[in-house]
Amino acid sequence: MTQPPDKFESLLHEKRVIHPTAETKSRTYIKDYEAAYKQSIADPEAFWDQAAKELEWFSPWSKVLEWNYPWAKWFVDATCNISYNCLDRHVKTWRKNKVAVIWVGEQGEERIFTYAELYRQVNRCANALKSLGLKKGDRVTIYLPKIPEQIVAMLACARIGVIHSVVYSGFSAPALQSRIQDSEARLVITADVGYDRSKVVNLKIVVDQAVANCPTVEKVVVVRRQQPGVPLSASKEIDWYEWLKNQKPTCEPEKLDAEAPLYILYTSGTTGKPKGVVHVHGGYMVGTYLTAKYVFDLHDDDIYFCVADPGWVTGHSYIVYGPLLNGATILTAEGKPDYPDPGRWWSIIEQYGVTVFYTTPTAIRLLMKYGEDWPKKYDLSSLRVLGSVGEPINPEAWEWFYHVTGSKYPIMDTWWQTETGMILITPLPSIMLKPGSATRPFLGIEADVVDREGNSVPANTGGFAVIKKPWPAMMRTIYKDPDRYKSYWNIIPNCYTAGDVCRKDEDGYMWFMGRADDVIKVAGNRIGTAEVESALVSHHSVAEAAVIGVPHKTAGEAIKAFVILKQGEKQSAELIKALMAQVEKELGKIAVPRAIDIVPSLPKTRSGKIMRRVLKAKELGQDPGDISTLEE
Repeated sequence: MTQPPDKFESLLHEKRVIHPTAETKSRTYIKDYEAAYKQSIADPEAFWDQAAKELEWFSPWSKVLEWNYPWAKWFVDATCNISYNCLDRHVKTWRKNKVAVIWVGEQGEERIFTYAELYRQVNRCANALKSLGLKKGDRVTIYLPKIPEQIVAMLACARIGVIHSVVYSGFSAPALQSRIQDSEARLVITADVGYDRSKVVNLKIVVDQAVANCPTVEKVVVVRRQQPGVPLSASKEIDWYEWLKNQKPTCEPEKLDAEAPLYILYTSGTTGKPKGVVHVHGGYMVGTYLTAKYVFDLHDDDIYFCVADPGWVTGHSYIVYGPLLNGATILTAEGKPDYPDPGRWWSIIEQYGVTVFYTTPTAIRLLMKYGEDWPKKYDLSSLRVLGSVGEPINPEAWEWFYHVTGSKYPIMDTWWQTETGMILITPLPSIMLKPGSATRPFLGIEADVVDREGNSVPANTGGFAVIKKPWPAMMRTIYKDPDRYKSYWNIIPNCYTAGDVCRKDEDGYMWFMGRADDVIKVAGNRIGTAEVESALVSHHSVAEAAVIGVPHKTAGEAIKAFVILKQGEKQSAELIKALMAQVEKELGKIAVPRAIDIVPSLPKTRSGKIMRRVLKAKELGQDPGDISTLEE
């Protein structure tokens, strides 16, 4: 008997549990998750009201939430400015001379900004933006490599109410052009070059090609990193340092309505045409502030290292805004995790005494490929909290990450999206962990696993992950496409549907099984990609895996796997048989791939997510659709 189309087989059942150490529990803000969560859900508006009061507002709200399904307004009638809360609030205190940002370049260069220096640079940039006639509501495209000017430009835009649209600097000219055109940006901020494994990436040429077809762009500001500097066109192009040089180091922040747009971030990820997700000052500020504080347990003596790029939402929320709202010291590093060698990140952790390290499952699996000898070379004892973001982290990668860093630091396996703005499903450092599970909803977040009609499914049954109530950092719309925004709320009645398949175990822990679009239907059984991939990676020879469904005459679909081996492992017929046997042992015969290809790499977005639809299109000879976010 086949399963109905909204039921999913959950085949992976991980039994390992990790309890927090006494030291971790003694330090964390939330010591009793169950009591705190129960209280936050009983009256979420009171919970978020209290959180918002930890920040500074120019005028108070008349109402915490105005909810006209599916449209939300948070902190109604309040005025605020997120840049003010990231900078001015700290500059008025002892944190004025605290380090805000440590930047490490690909070749080991270092730049350090205190809160006072970052404040001055942001103000100069804000004044420079005003000197070009930019005003509240105008759009600026930021196309910069991972350098401090990226953070400065974002905060400067926010300071005067200009809406920033950060585009990752690996994007091609057509991808950049489409994002500039859609946002109708008046200004582009870029650099002459970026660096990738010591190669020089000429960003200015990309911008020149893109801007040639963008009539709204009036000026292009260029951060010149090379000497001698690249020539600039006198009529349209400005040198960044000349632009800021004579500007005043003070600039009054714009008093903005809490619902004033902060940024547009274009995302396509693993599906379809890029969409401009809009986030606003007030609710986004509260959501990123509180999640950064509680999830990463941020204190004033922490050195917080997030490996993301501000070109992605993780960089927006958990490099720039969330940590700075908390007055944290942020470490950000240009370059790849295995260049010049696979010890790069471990050496940075040792050198700077990093205490909180937030990375991706893809990066962890890449480093797994090189073995344990690399992390063992370095002293990682400064660490106390680890984090994972992006795709679901399989239990084997979770265990490896936990083991090589000392087997005592809690891993915050965070689930959220560009659209959600903030972390929604996550452990807190004080709770019991299960390798591979994103655990429980964050405080104030009502999450569930449901069928297509919105009914909760039984424990350990796959269904759709949904959020049942609005939250402060939620996107407000899709830029110029409100109907596309509404689609997130229309799939399942009265719920935000994330597009992910999930199961909830008997303890209420959530296990993400993959994207609903990627679910494979084998003989009537709907199987999540993440579970099969996890079973493959549990074999000692495998570093990374991706699976897709391909047409099959009798079963409807068959599973095909693409596998990257660890260094030193050799492809053989015996290995393929062993991998199939491993999946059967872990999940049963129904999940065994009909074919396994050993490959050197997998198609991924530049934020590290595997693009399974590209694999499937190539396998079936189809058009892969929009691939502007593809890394290679």
